[in-house]
Amino acid sequence: MGHKDDFGPATRTRRRATITNAKSELFKRSNGVGAPFTPSTVANKSRHNRQEPPAKDSVDQVRKNTLYDNLSCHRLQESMLSSASTFKNYRGILNWCVVMLVLSNARLFLENLLRYGILVDPIQVVSLFLKDPYSWPAVCLVIVSNIFILVALYTERRLAMGSLGEQLGLLIHMINLSIILCFPVATVLTLPSVTPVGGAFALGVYTILFLKLYSYKDVNRWCREGMRAKARSLSRSLSCPSSASADGGAHVSYPGNLSIKDVYYFAFAPTLCYELNFPRSASVRMGFLLRRLFEMLLLTQLLVGLTQQWMVPIIRSSMKPLQEMDYSRMMERLLRLAVPNHLIWLIFFYCFFHSSMNFVAEILRFGDREFYRDWWNSETVTYFWQNWNIPVHKWCLRHFYKPLLRKGASKLVSQAAVFFTSAFFHEYLVSVPLRMFRLWAFMGMMAQLPLAWIVSRYLRGNYGNAAVWLSLIIGQPIAVLMYVHDYYVINHLEEAADQGAP
Repeated sequence: MGHKDDFGPATRTRRRATITNAKSELFKRSNGVGAPFTPSTVANKSRHNRQEPPAKDSVDQVRKNTLYDNLSCHRLQESMLSSASTFKNYRGILNWCVVMLVLSNARLFLENLLRYGILVDPIQVVSLFLKDPYSWPAVCLVIVSNIFILVALYTERRLAMGSLGEQLGLLIHMINLSIILCFPVATVLTLPSVTPVGGAFALGVYTILFLKLYSYKDVNRWCREGMRAKARSLSRSLSCPSSASADGGAHVSYPGNLSIKDVYYFAFAPTLCYELNFPRSASVRMGFLLRRLFEMLLLTQLLVGLTQQWMVPIIRSSMKPLQEMDYSRMMERLLRLAVPNHLIWLIFFYCFFHSSMNFVAEILRFGDREFYRDWWNSETVTYFWQNWNIPVHKWCLRHFYKPLLRKGASKLVSQAAVFFTSAFFHEYLVSVPLRMFRLWAFMGMMAQLPLAWIVSRYLRGNYGNAAVWLSLIIGQPIAVLMYVHDYYVINHLEEAADQGAP
């Protein structure tokens, strides 16, 4: 019995070899190699192979391999979760994280409903924009902004004709840009009928217009300088030729771009950097347009609902700990506010930078749709600010950072100047509508400089990415609480004290 069992594996090996030989013989015959192919040839060959006695060396090798497999079941390898492991498929863990996130937020949402009830009120949203339904000061401010567009266009036409000198034209542009920044501030601060939300909307429009007209002034000046120097190559590079221009015709060159149609196309285009010829898409895709419109309507309602139902109760409950300077309760309120605030910020990012800007770009057939890059993979603070808002980044790089470098400023000074300008506009868009100046947004932006240095120097890879996410999740709620607390103290506690005074 033992002799018969020993030859069991050899028999199976011999049969496998026979089949393999038959297949190889079939392949050779079919390719015209050797004798003519017939089925009987394969059968005879198979019988001949089965009659051959097994080689002793092959039998011994099979026995050794079988014995080794029976005795050994381990090999040199790392654990899957070890950093030295080559395993990369963590899709199940990602799905688990998503499920846990949904369940935890569902619990918070249910707890919020049980404690406060349904707080969503669409009528209250209208009151955020208008105090008086017959008075629309923010809308009137936006309409008045057309005057500044026409002033910039008229000035450029005169400069192209040579009836204005460069110095005088620059002075007119500077006055026009200064009024763009100062006029809405004076209006918001002097008219009590302007609500904080309406004022923020109007100031946002004027800030975008300021950046656009600054770029409009610079590009046209570069074109004039190129014409005077008769540098046609420079002129072509500045005009950015493409297959279609702003008016849908052929390539436009300076001063043919100085038209009302051209300047208003730029005013509505989802970009801050002016070109004589923007890249244009072939046609308007109605399916794409309707999807973006649906996203805008849905996400806007979701933003309003989350703000009213989730953020407002937490902010109201945070006023007393802030007044009493109860640090433990302040920290607890901050962490409670961090989750809804960050979720609302992410929804706003998608709604504005993807849905809204793609909607406008599709209507205008604007071809450059790079409104953001992969900022969520940021391993440094600098990378985040360079990639989360591409229109602003392009403007800063083209009209502010590079001109400073050409004038001899160092990279560090230029970066600090860019952050300082960004901090100014952040404070401008928050403090003026709220009619109070606390510099929380300004200091938050300027704090990005040392934070960027610390993260880039001491944190790398996933640790740097975690630090960027942490600064976004925790930093924004701190500024929100500071502004809401100060606004509450100024507009509610002081008014209550004045009414209670004899």
